Amino acid sequence: MSNWTNIRDSILDALEVENVTTQLKEEMTNNLLTNGIPAVKAVADKFTSQLQQQAKNERGWNKLRDQVVLPLIISGTIWAVQFSLRRCTNTQQNND
Repeated sequence: MSNWTNIRDSILDALEVENVTTQLKEEMTNNLLTNGIPAVKAVADKFTSQLQQQAKNERGWNKLRDQVVLPLIISGTIWAVQFSLRRCTNTQQNND
């Protein structure tokens, strides 16, 4: 099974629960950190690499967009989500 299948199944399982427990929240967060983020990073790295290759043939705004702006937004968003998820797991562990 691919990582996407694992992620999808864990999300579907989480949505079918009647009572969201602390353990379930921790499992979901950890699953996103261990499976979701690496899968998204792999796709983003490939996309960013292609953008930067195309930037060599661009000029002006399109060159700046493909070489700097979009890669920065993509990596910054992934970093922010990963940082937030890590903070959630640290906060939960510290409150127990």
